Amino acid sequence: MSEDPQTEPRREGAVAITVSDRRSDGRREDESGRLLVQALRKIGYAVTEPVVVPDGVDSVAGALRDAVAQGARLVVTTGGTGMGPRDLTPEGTREVITRENPGLAELMRREGSKQTPYAAVSRGVVGVVDWPEDRGVGGTLVVNLPGRPAAVTEGMDIISPLLGHVLSQVSGGDHTW
Repeated sequence: MSEDPQTEPRREGAVAITVSDRRSDGRREDESGRLLVQALRKIGYAVTEPVVVPDGVDSVAGALRDAVAQGARLVVTTGGTGMGPRDLTPEGTREVITRENPGLAELMRREGSKQTPYAAVSRGVVGVVDWPEDRGVGGTLVVNLPGRPAAVTEGMDIISPLLGHVLSQVSGGDHTW
């Protein structure tokens, strides 16, 4: 049986990263990370518990680099995309990604705005970390979601139908639609 490039590869590893000072130091429960892991598992990704890091450029960039080095094909972050002084997830992400995909980030903001006007405040980015040549063709897709639990669920509902196609493209797949 051949694999459908629109839905595969979905069994590869994914990493969920929660970016939050209050969650990383234990002051607040990580509901967003829990929901993110559930959403990723529901659509068939192998994912462990979320990695939790404090807000900041270096902590986000470091967690992303670690996930890529571990072989993740998909990394989804939650938190740190707002306008607060320590909301620096997009900046940390841009330090690591090779190519940005503004269309997916805009789609999440536009569709999220149908639920709440605050979706427009998210500065989250989406992009690819291209793998070095010695690792073969491919890369890791990185998606930033807001930290609000409902935004995690809504964001995953928006991007989930596209992930198989996007990851196929990142791996050099042909256009199948």
